[in-house]
Amino acid sequence: MTREEVIEAMNTLPEKFDLDALVERLIHVEKVEEGFAAIERGEFKTHEEVKDLVKSWRK
Repeated sequence: MTREEVIEAMNTLPEKFDLDALVERLIHVEKVEEGFAAIERGEFKTHEEVKDLVKSWRK
């Protein structure tokens, strides 16, 4: 995560916020970035694959 990304995340918060809100926002941003990187690497399941997986849980 870059300093600019941290500043951008902070700018989405209200003027007054607690530290937990900032930490939650930064974790969210990091997880979204990780998700996009996984997609770029081809590490994802299609909607149909997920539907089939869920069906297998019900057996």
